[in-house]
Amino acid sequence: MAETNVGPKVVVVMPAYNAGRTLRMTYEELPKDTVSLVILVDDGSTDATLEIARQLGLQIFVHNRNYGYGANQKTCYTEALRAGAEIVVMVHPDYQYDPRLVPHIIAPIVRGEADVVLGSRLKTGSAVRHGMPWWKYLANRFLTGLENRVFGLRLSEYHTGYRAFHRAVLETVNFGANSDGFVFDQEIIAQAVAARFRLAEIAVPVRYFPEASSASFVASAVYGVRVLAVLFWYTLHAWGLGRSRRFDSLRARYHKLS
Repeated sequence: MAETNVGPKVVVVMPAYNAGRTLRMTYEELPKDTVSLVILVDDGSTDATLEIARQLGLQIFVHNRNYGYGANQKTCYTEALRAGAEIVVMVHPDYQYDPRLVPHIIAPIVRGEADVVLGSRLKTGSAVRHGMPWWKYLANRFLTGLENRVFGLRLSEYHTGYRAFHRAVLETVNFGANSDGFVFDQEIIAQAVAARFRLAEIAVPVRYFPEASSASFVASAVYGVRVLAVLFWYTLHAWGLGRSRRFDSLRARYHKLS
């Protein structure tokens, strides 16, 4: 994909696992005048994901087996930084989140108002109407309320896969120390809060359909317990009662954005 935008270098990363049915739809709706480069990391897919990614001309990195969602993101962010990204946007290739909203999710970063932006499915209260299971909605609300209390923020959701990061965030937080599983999403948010980066959110619609990825009840329950563990370790760190290397900055001092 040729670099066509004249603003900051925006790199979209796609953590992919068996996304062959939806990858093309997702890519085709990306705003090409905003996005400089699309990187797809394939985590051991057994379907046509790689074949379609090559047809689309994406920059591809391949894991030799399924290492996990968090491991996939580690490669995504490492390669995006190596490619010179100024802003990195994670877009799931399962077409659950609207790719056309990339300009909106990066806007607070471009304006210098935020360092991390989350695409919230719950900000407008329409997630259940669009197919989010009721038990997943209630768990999301409970965990988000708890996270708001622990982090001292007032966001409507932390458990979204649609995210944008300023380069400085990914250069500062020790995301390589995080889990290779789904709780990576919450670990990197806790790291950003600990490093005093600014978080913002925009409302995004969500699609639930058979081809879109969705965790089972059991997997979601395990994820919830692991989120509670992240909050426990963050609290110990924030109160100076314990140390976890995941909260170690990769810089001598935190990067201050203006």
